Amino acid sequence: MLEKLKQIDLRKQWQSEPVNFTNWLAEPENLELLSDEIGVEMELIETEANVGSFNVDILAKEKTSNRKIIIENQLEKTNHTHLGQIITYASGCDAEIIIWIVKEVREEHEKAINWLNDHTDEEISFFAIKMELWQIGDSPYAPKFNIVAKPNDWAKAIKAQKSGELSVNALKQIAFFEGFVNYCKTQGTTIRLSNPQQSTPSYYSISIGTSSGWITIKLNSSQKSMKIDLYLQKKDYFYALKEKESSITKELGTLIWDEMPNYKGSNIGLLFDFDIEKESNFEKKYEQMKETVEKFYKVFKKELNRLNK
Repeated sequence: MLEKLKQIDLRKQWQSEPVNFTNWLAEPENLELLSDEIGVEMELIETEANVGSFNVDILAKEKTSNRKIIIENQLEKTNHTHLGQIITYASGCDAEIIIWIVKEVREEHEKAINWLNDHTDEEISFFAIKMELWQIGDSPYAPKFNIVAKPNDWAKAIKAQKSGELSVNALKQIAFFEGFVNYCKTQGTTIRLSNPQQSTPSYYSISIGTSSGWITIKLNSSQKSMKIDLYLQKKDYFYALKEKESSITKELGTLIWDEMPNYKGSNIGLLFDFDIEKESNFEKKYEQMKETVEKFYKVFKKELNRLNK
């Protein structure tokens, strides 16, 4: 005899969204369920993360790239208040993947999420996910995440990442960063370099041994440029380093000090002309990158260690 599959009201399992549901979702095995649904490996940073005078339910990161992920939970129908909140939280945390988990997605909010995906940077991804609970007979409840709205090419991109079938431009970018890593190993460097990630082909990050910040190299094909930055997690570090701008400039040259007022973090960096389609010999560019990264590493690691004492 077959039992009927029946849907369970979410409040029967999670009476309080912040106390019960958020803590449940933050458990590694449950974040893994969500990861499987959207195709991104997530790792928890913290729950109720502070964003100005607000708190985002879950702040996480993508394991392979350290891209920030925010998750806002609402065990009711979507509303305008929470739509505004996820945008505020995304800017405050400098998040690139924004996930809104709800009991039901109103049509107008599904359209809003699709509009955001169509009109924001290609590296920013918004998701609206309907949370469901199901039961067969007297079995334990089974959770189910249903994606209602997502970036247009998300499924295609995830499939391409897993199968290696990336775009020609993405393959060129990955090959460029692989060449840079190999060049540094051949020339010798004390900086620990990881392999480039398919999930972020235009972006490469380098740890400097502190969670306060890290070095990033970002390729921009449309603007034909490359930017090497120190990304700082908190504005306090940016302001403290800005006070030493004169001495830092003597060691690194004239930098771009980007406070990024609408974001939680800030950048300090250098911009270079770079066209991956026209470069005939990457070795000179690798030499320039290696020299810049090593200087950034030496100067900023010393300064951040000083600030962290």
